[in-house]
Order: sequence, then structure tokens, then C-alpha cells
Amino acid sequence: MRIGELAERAGTSTRTLRYYESRGLLPARRADNGYRTYDEDDLRLLSQIRVLQDFGFELEETRPFVDCLRAGHPAGDSCPASLAVYRRKLAELDGLIGQLADVRDQLGRQLADAERAAGEAAVPKCEMTG
Repeated sequence: MRIGELAERAGTSTRTLRYYESRGLLPARRADNGYRTYDEDDLRLLSQIRVLQDFGFELEETRPFVDCLRAGHPAGDSCPASLAVYRRKLAELDGLIGQLADVRDQLGRQLADAERAAGEAAVPKCEMTG
């Protein structure tokens, strides 16, 4: 298939496909007429890249999965290098979750302090003279 058809089937643009090609993630095969040619395996590579990017992986982090598929494995995550990327990504997410939990705790304390201060300001003070 040609680049336009692959882009359409993959739900992406030809520009993106050319970029992936320039980064070495998509093979650069050409027909005798000079047109880029692709096959179902290339569509599978693109699907793997897209899923991983939807999960928040950077483009370069998809490389071990693509390499695994290119090596003939049935799934992009069946190689040790892919598993290592999964582990790194999980550790990164755990760190971010921890940071967000800290921010949430701080925000909760700030809200409680603000509500307490607003409650105290709303109560009129009685002064006894005399």
C-alpha cells in the first residue's frame, strides 16, 4: 500500500509517517516508481506506536516495542527491552502519583485552614464594656 492509504488506515497523517520514517521507526521501502510502499506489518507497527503514545509514552520509548515486532515476535511487548520500558514507565507513573498525592494533601490542608479562617471571620465578636 502507498503512504496515503497507510495513513488513512492508521488514523494518522502522511507527515507523521514520514517523521516516523526519518526516526527509523517505520521502514523506508520504495517501489520501482519511487513511491513509498507499506504492508500489514507496517500497519501493526503504527498501531503499537499509537497505543503506547495514548498511554503517555514518548516516541523514542516505543522503539523497543517496534524493534520487537520487526524481529518477528508476535507482540511488541514480548522482548526484554520492551519489558524494561514498561517497568521504567510504571516507576515514573508511581512517582507522579506520589507527587500528586502530596499536592492534594497540601491543598486539603490549605482549604481547611482557609475555611477555619473564614469561619472565624464570620462570627461577630462581642465586646463587653463596662
